[in-house]
Amino acid sequence: MADPRYVDLARVLVRYSTAVKAGDNVLIEGFDVPPEFMAVLVQEVCDVGGNPVLEMKSQRVQRKLYLNATEDRMKLIADCELYRMKKMNAYIGVRGIFNAKELSDVPGDQMGLYERLWMKPVHLEQRVGHTRWVVLRFPSPQMAQMAKMSLEAFEDFFYKVCTKVDWAKASEAMNPVVEFMKKTDKVRIVSPGTDLRFSIKGINVMKCDGHFNIPDLEIFTAPVRDSVEGVIQYNAPSTNRGFTFENVRFRFEKGKIVEASANDTARLNTILDTDEGARYIGEFALGFHPYIEEAMDDILFDEKISGSFHFTPGNAYENEADNGNRSAIHWDLVLIQRPEKGGGEIYFDDQLIRKDGKFVHEAFVGLNPENLRKN
Repeated sequence: MADPRYVDLARVLVRYSTAVKAGDNVLIEGFDVPPEFMAVLVQEVCDVGGNPVLEMKSQRVQRKLYLNATEDRMKLIADCELYRMKKMNAYIGVRGIFNAKELSDVPGDQMGLYERLWMKPVHLEQRVGHTRWVVLRFPSPQMAQMAKMSLEAFEDFFYKVCTKVDWAKASEAMNPVVEFMKKTDKVRIVSPGTDLRFSIKGINVMKCDGHFNIPDLEIFTAPVRDSVEGVIQYNAPSTNRGFTFENVRFRFEKGKIVEASANDTARLNTILDTDEGARYIGEFALGFHPYIEEAMDDILFDEKISGSFHFTPGNAYENEADNGNRSAIHWDLVLIQRPEKGGGEIYFDDQLIRKDGKFVHEAFVGLNPENLRKN
């Protein structure tokens, strides 16, 4: 029997996140997701009059494609998927985790072919820019283990963070923040090991209120490409290309990462050398989900952590908050600033906005946890 919470989640995704209406073509893509949930999602799309197109994938099978990647093979798959994506009005991507390390033995050059020839044209350019899309993880024993919880406890947590937020209230509370940030020039961020300065002048600001990711709750923009100066020391782990990076540290000059280190510095620099844009920042975002507090090395959760921000090497969102940076990489790395994680401050034009993870400026206080939970 399907979990009764499937229906609540499917309704959020279809009726709120992607706002599917009669006649919409909707691609539903699932990775290692129970068929029972995919069936509920298909039914929900049909119930509102949409036209579902279903794709079910396995990371174990995808690994074989990446291991055997050639330019011709990646271009062929991309051409087929791009043709389909261009016919879609909406995209719902549901991604389970069978094994978080499944891609750890895929060579970087092979993953680079996938990212550059398949991921970039189909998803970063077409899907992100031309569909109403939402992406989410789906609870699994692997995710529960990553979160250091039992499966039952993690499932309770998962459905709470996805369905127990007052999304409409959160969306309204973001509006004054967006307007404030659109008028901001200088940003300074200070934390242990971090002293970062950059400008966001003239760059658009976007609110994420459940229409891109579930769980959601971030506001993002991008730094002026050449403006970033200083040092950042991230304090949340991040898995990329199957390897978990920790203690990632970047030093910037004129926007470029000129020095990078981590628990595997050589592997880190291989990713940053994917293309020219990989050493520049494509996104700066504030995270403030009221129920997400600990990193679990899953970016769809970690980038929303209460009292966090992420500072992203790689591609900027061309149609949302563009600073002109282009890359096959878009790697969200997270720094948590709550007191138990070391604290820190964020300043916009020399005004203190957030201290130790808590918003203190009047335009931002509506985003503090107590103001976002559903009654």
